[in-house]
Formats: sequence, structure tokens, C-alpha cells
Amino acid sequence: MAPAVELRGITKPFPGVVANDHIDFSAEESEIHGLLGENGAGKTVLMSILYGLYRPDEGKILVKGEEVAMDSPAKAMRLGIGMVHQHFMLVPSLTVAENIILGREPVKNGVLLDENKMLEQVREFCDLYSLEVDLEAPVYTLSVGVQQRVEILKALYRGAD
Repeated sequence: MAPAVELRGITKPFPGVVANDHIDFSAEESEIHGLLGENGAGKTVLMSILYGLYRPDEGKILVKGEEVAMDSPAKAMRLGIGMVHQHFMLVPSLTVAENIILGREPVKNGVLLDENKMLEQVREFCDLYSLEVDLEAPVYTLSVGVQQRVEILKALYRGAD
């Protein structure tokens, strides 16, 4: 069976530096990997390529054995790929629940945010993944560790496998 995701020969140069030079990487569904290396080694660039933020100059991306052109984060999310950024992509003034559903808000009567449905959906995800967090707390009040949990929940809520 093909890996859930596979990068083959990924190369990404920038002016004055080659961030990734023929990199191969694969992961099975639900596997967790840690990428280790010095600052500037290309870890974030490689994951940004997988997530559709950058395009490789060379190489292939395969999802479940099929080659794909990963040209946007929206496409990555449709294919079950999520990314927890090293610099959090959270809105400090919004609550935990609002950050998790941002861009996918459940509405009532086609217009108004259905806050009860939002909290219910997010609570289900917290329970499913055993990630406890105060859904009504503003993000700016949270520790870095809890903010990371929020980022993980956000990726899972958006369909990351």
C-alpha cells in the first residue's frame, strides 16, 4: 500500500541558498514525525511545500500513491493534509472556539453565527482527540502549550488525517 503522503526529490532554491536539495520523505496515515535540523536547514520550507504554500522547483508530491500539484493550502486540506505552523496562526482577540472554526463558521438562517452549534462541534473534537482546552477563553490568555493544542485542533477540525 502506498504511503499517505510522499515527497520525492523535492528541490527548492531561493536566491543565494538551496533550502531543499532532492529531499525524499514519506508518512503513513496517523503517523507523527519530527523534523530535526539547524535553523535554516529547510524543515519549514519542506512542510510549506507539502501544505501548498510554496511550489517545488523539482520533485513530486504523492498523496495515497497519486501525484498531485499542491498549489494551495485549501487543496492540501481537501486531501487531508494539515499543518501546525511554528509561528501560530491564531487571532489573539478571538476565543479558542472561534479560532478553530474561523473560515468554516456554522450559520443560522444563512447569516448569523450559530454559537451553540459552534461550541457543540468544537467540544466534540476536543472529546474525540482528548485535548482539553477552555473553548471560551480568548487566545491571548493562553500559554504557548495550550495555543499549540488549539492549532492542532484547528488542523484536525479542517480535516487533517
